[in-house]
This record gives sequence, C-alpha cells and structure tokens, in this order.
Amino acid sequence: MKFLDHTTRNLFFTGKGGVGKTSLACATAVALADRGKRVLLVSTDPASNLDEVLGVALTNKPTRVSDVPRLFALNLDPEESAREYRDRVVGPYREVFPKAVVASMEEQLSGSCTVEIAAFDEFSRLLADRSVTADFDHVIFDTAPTGHTLRLLSLPAAWSGFLDQNTTGTSCLGPLAGLKAQQQQYQDTVRALADAETTTLVLVTRAETSALSEAERSSAELNALGLRNQHVVVNAVFYAQTPEDVVAQAMERRGRDALGAMPGSLAAMPRTELPLAPHNLLGVAALRALFRNSPGDLRPAKGKKSQLEKFPPALRQMLDEIAPSGRGVILTMGKGGVGKTTIAAAVAVELARRGHHVHLSTTDPAAHVHSTVGAIPAGLTISRIDPKAETAAYREEVLARAGTGLDSQGRALLEEDLRSPCTEEIAVFRAFAKTVDRGKDGFVVLDTAPTGHTILLLDAALAFHRELSRQSHEIPESVRELLPRLRDPDFTRILLVTLPEATPVHEAAQLQEDLQRAGIRTFGWVINQSLAPLSLSDPVLSARQQEEGPYIDEIVRKAASSTAIVPWLPEPPLGAEGLLAAIRGPL
Repeated sequence: MKFLDHTTRNLFFTGKGGVGKTSLACATAVALADRGKRVLLVSTDPASNLDEVLGVALTNKPTRVSDVPRLFALNLDPEESAREYRDRVVGPYREVFPKAVVASMEEQLSGSCTVEIAAFDEFSRLLADRSVTADFDHVIFDTAPTGHTLRLLSLPAAWSGFLDQNTTGTSCLGPLAGLKAQQQQYQDTVRALADAETTTLVLVTRAETSALSEAERSSAELNALGLRNQHVVVNAVFYAQTPEDVVAQAMERRGRDALGAMPGSLAAMPRTELPLAPHNLLGVAALRALFRNSPGDLRPAKGKKSQLEKFPPALRQMLDEIAPSGRGVILTMGKGGVGKTTIAAAVAVELARRGHHVHLSTTDPAAHVHSTVGAIPAGLTISRIDPKAETAAYREEVLARAGTGLDSQGRALLEEDLRSPCTEEIAVFRAFAKTVDRGKDGFVVLDTAPTGHTILLLDAALAFHRELSRQSHEIPESVRELLPRLRDPDFTRILLVTLPEATPVHEAAQLQEDLQRAGIRTFGWVINQSLAPLSLSDPVLSARQQEEGPYIDEIVRKAASSTAIVPWLPEPPLGAEGLLAAIRGPL
C-alpha cells in the first residue's frame, strides 16, 4: 500500500461500518511487523473483532500475536477501563472520608460518562504518553465506525476545555482532581493527533456512494478538528472476470459509477485502491495475501456448500407476521455496514404501503435515512435524532425547570454541569426513549447505531436515570417506560441484520445473547446482500458465494427463530421501488 512506504508512528483507521477497517488495520500491522517493525495494534471499538481476524484471544493488555513476530494487539475494554479509573480516582479517599461519602463517590462514578472518560483515558495514554508505547515503532488504532470515532477524537479538546472552564471541582465524574492530574496528557493528545509527522488518519471506504459520502463528511470533520494528514483507502474494488455474468457486470458498473462520482475533496487526496478478495480475511495468512494483490485460491472449498434444502424466505413474509399488530417498535440492529439503514427503510416503506402509519427514525450519527427513502410515500414520516439539537434542547429544558429559584452560584453550577461532554449522551438517550414512546400510536421503525454503541445505549438505562435525577430531578415517563417496552415482545420487534460472513454473524449472535441477558427478545434475523440465491459464474463472486453457505446454515439452525434473506441487488436499493425490491426478495 502506498502509505506503508512513508508511515507515521500512529495510524488511525476509520470509516463507515463494514468497509473493512479491521481487516486493513490488521493487514497493515502484519505488513509492518514483517518489515521488522515492532507494532502495537489497538481496537477502540466497543464491538471489536480483532480476536477473530487475528485468531488470538485478546485482553485490554498487549498480547503477542504468535504467528507474527514483533506484533502485539489489545482491545480497549470500556467497562474494565471504568473499573480501573474508579479505583484510581476513589482510592486516595478510601481511608480519608467516611464510608458513606466513598460509596456516594463510587455511585457517581458508575454512569456512562465514567465509561467514556475511562476509555478515552486509556486511548490518550497510548497516543500521547510515549513511555507507555516506548517498546513499539508503530501504534495502529482500529477504530469504531465513523460517528463514534469522531466523538472519540473530539474528546481531547472537549474534556481539556471543560477542565479549563470548570471552577467548582465537581462534575458528572465526581471530584475533578483525578482528571486535573491528567489534563496535560489530554493536551498532549490534542497535539499528537494534529501532528502530521506523528499521526495519519486512514479513511477506509468502498466504491459505494454512501460510503464515499461518509468518507467526505468524515474528512471535513477531521479537518475541522485540525487533523489534516489523511489518506483514503478504497477497499474491495470489484473487477468482473466473466462477461456473461450479469451480476458481476452490474457489480463492477456500480463500483465504477461510484468512483467516477467521488467527491472532489476525496479525489484530491492521496489514495490507495484494493481489489475485492475472494475469501473472508480471517487469519494471518489471508491478511498477508491481501497486499500481494494475489487472486488467491478460487477453487471451491470442500464442505463449504450449504446443507439447507431451501433458502430462508423473503423479508415480506416476516412482515406478514408483524403488520397485523398495527403498532409497536421495530429496531434494526447489528454490526456497522450490514445494511441496517436499508432494511429499516424498506420495512418502513412496506408497512406504509400496506396502509399503516409509520415513523422512521435513527440513532446512528452516520445514517442516511432520507437519501435512502427518497420521495416520502403517504403514511410515512421520517426524523433523525440529532445529537447537537437534542443537547441544546435538553440544556434549555433543564435550566428552565431545575434552574428556577436557584441563586446565581447554584445556577452557575448547573450551567457548568450541563457543559460536560457527557450531557450529549443523556440528551440522545432521552430522545431515543421519546421516539420509542411513539410506538403506542403506530409503527416506529428505528435504524439504530452499530452494535457496540447500541448496547451501551440500552445498558445505560439505570445510569441515565441517575444522571437525569441529578441534573433535573425529574425522569420523563418515556424513560421510565423504556426498558419495560423493550422487554415486551408484543411491543418491540428486534431484527438482527447481518451479512453472510463470519464477523457480522458472530457479532449478531453475541448481540442476541446480550439482549437476552437484558430480558429483550430477538424477533428475527435478516441476512442481507446475499449472493447465495443468485446465479453466478464469475470466479471471485462464486468463491464468495460458496463461503456464505456455512454462515447461512449457522443462522438458520442455531441463532434465529425467524429468518429472512435479501439478495444482492443489481440496482442500489434506493427510493420506494428499490426498497420494495429488497422486501420482495429473489424473483
């Protein structure tokens, strides 16, 4: 790859979910280690799959990758980081303050804000404290999908600024002494991120209009943060090898058209293009082969053929079960990049076509719901939970209610608390609960954020109850009712969306287990963009088609109570007609 010839010490891989960030980050780490460099590979994604790609069990400490000398990897574990952070902050006070005071501090440090700042604390140490990574020539960060990553990269300035302005010594994180001691580290993180000699932002995308648009948006936001040393990698570019394969020809055409319409700011940046690999990039051998531009072994792999007598039905049959209720919430969930937005939009359009009142919304900061639906059909309304707008509205509401009657010092304390970066999380959570509440009067279809972010959102219910009580002394009914509604299978239907590939399937299975532990039942699985039902002769697509078999079998036999399949479509599923084609399934 071009950027490997002149590599900075720090490399960040970011981009839309499902574009191949983890595979490329791992392949880059392996390539640099093979060149004799000592490399530390770090995942900041709450839903990391480094373990599966590398074939190594990882923790939040550097672990040697046995097949690659000089390569170490770790997963930043937000919950473990939060536990360690609490111990560091509360520890000095355990023998000084009464037990009740210490317990109060621990309670205050149990919210989502602490999880965020603790994970960021670990991230900033790896980036800014050279003594922590002194044994390594390169530190490579495999990040969460774009929206989460942009928030992570903005935190150094956000928390540093909050600490500068805070005059009371208190916040949603309790006493600020623990943070003040590390303020220099946060400022060093800001400088390291902006230093083009030290850090490169690798924007991973695909030859798809939505992925390229998000890469352009991400690039602009990174520029606004002062992070201008960027390199674009267009991953999985497909070149048809068989003229008579109409699917292959359509796939190449779609990619060619998307690249031809690439936004000008991206086209002007340094760029690397990589071809679509014929097999899943799992294991060190496959990762090493990626940069050799080798077509790989295209012969059918023994035992890979699906053992099912027939494929799952089209998505419209699943909706036949849901539609009669006429109300409730439908959530599309799964790994980033599996097509949750498309499936959510298709479900909403189809239910509206059947005469239902439907509201389609999203909690994903990187969603493209409006552009996916196009002209809005009768019976359908669309909204987006905008973090900035929700935060502004929440601040105004709290100040109007809780600020009434406070003296100037008390109001100043409340305003300062509301400037904390984690106020945004509270505001978004409230908006999510309010949107779910609309399911009492019709269908609400929610396109949720990628898996890790969604689970943190759902798991945070009790923590947000505490934060809302502390800031506003009032918990809205929609928030109180959220978990009972999500646990009611007659009100909430969760559709796990996946691709027929190892990582999305296994991540969705883990998500299903997490939901079950929270008392939330999955309604069904949707296998999206499948090649399995199609007639193919192109060698690369045929090889990928055959690899889908075991994962489809695994979903139907082990994971899903109800399953639907959506084939890869020659035309992008955009607009009402394109979305309804996804609902109908293979013809």
